Amino acid sequence: MLLSRSLNLSFLGMALFAPIMLGGCDRQSGDKSQPQASASAPASGEAAGTIDRSHKGSPLPTFTLSDPAGQKLAMPSLKGKPTLINLWATWCAPCIAELPTLNSISNRADMNVQIITVSQDMEDPAKVQTFLDQKGFAQLPAWLDPKGDLAAHYQVQTLPTSVYYDSNGLEVWRFTGGRDWASAESAVLFAEGNN
Repeated sequence: MLLSRSLNLSFLGMALFAPIMLGGCDRQSGDKSQPQASASAPASGEAAGTIDRSHKGSPLPTFTLSDPAGQKLAMPSLKGKPTLINLWATWCAPCIAELPTLNSISNRADMNVQIITVSQDMEDPAKVQTFLDQKGFAQLPAWLDPKGDLAAHYQVQTLPTSVYYDSNGLEVWRFTGGRDWASAESAVLFAEGNN
């Protein structure tokens, strides 16, 4: 009888806390909800997510990003060089796992791609720059999307999400989930934007 009551309480506890555990990293601020973190980080050289080519040919959005210091970046100005837009957050473990690979390829001439990291953190924009500085990611910009407008434009449900544009500012593909961006497989993907 005691064991039965104990099991019933255990199942009740799981029923109450299961929705919390399954909710992932869906952070909320005000009326908007942030995307969830992907379930796993990539192993070295592997991709843990999926590629989507259904938006191929879509132009760079007309959004203007800002950084914690107030500098602005008009996204259409990115035309001229293949560009990877990476949506991430400081609370997203798979995002953090792939940041070193993004940092390592940023500004590498052999990669011929500019990396634009856009934080989805909705609170305390200064913490994004502090986070990148503390981790030693000097090559990654701290662009912000505090209202989630860019994530909404891309219909992002999961972080990290990366969108790749060719030098004409036209989308080539999207990748949802963590990835080793310094891998040979990623170099093949980046070559698709060198037209």
